[in-house]
Amino acid sequence: MSMVASGGPGLLGRWSTHCALSPAARRELLLRGLAGTATILGVRPRRTEPGHRFWVRVQVEGQPPYETRVRQRVSAADLAAMQPGDVVGCRVDPGDRDRLVLYVPSPEEATRVSISKILADGRRADATVLAATPVAADYSGQDDPVLRLDLELRAWDESRPWRVRVIQPVPLTAIELVDLGRHLEVAFFTIDRGESVAVDWAASQEVQQVREV
Repeated sequence: MSMVASGGPGLLGRWSTHCALSPAARRELLLRGLAGTATILGVRPRRTEPGHRFWVRVQVEGQPPYETRVRQRVSAADLAAMQPGDVVGCRVDPGDRDRLVLYVPSPEEATRVSISKILADGRRADATVLAATPVAADYSGQDDPVLRLDLELRAWDESRPWRVRVIQPVPLTAIELVDLGRHLEVAFFTIDRGESVAVDWAASQEVQQVREV
């Protein structure tokens, strides 16, 4: 896969912000950078140069998550797996956290299962909306807005509720369901901070329609 990282000063010398790296510098960052994951918040083609501009939320173990933008060229196959809500791998320059390379991990590397797999195979829970914050507001070309949702989950086979944070595209037809206090149908694999949680928008809409009858 082709990868071009954002620039900035760091372990490979000084670069202007979001400058494309040479192949040698890119390989060095992939070898020596800190391993992490990146949730895609937004993506759009670059206007004057090849490649795309990604808005991502980066998580490196032992560090608080943060958001940044990356200019990068990727293959058509990789781009299909790097849409809003997808989680990909990344390597981050320890000297400049805004300088990183994104990549689609192989199946054995993947640290998070896809939303579709969670919905197909996960356990079910009721979620109460505690907060909803747009995270891709400046990507007006996206049909579905991407929201950060703080939820409280309750499952029939768990003794206590727990809180999670997920970042997912919200269908425009379901946007009214993210009001504070509303209930959503979700699927999950295990109790965590949201890594294995996915909102089932279709089921949530069906339940809402039943309640309104």
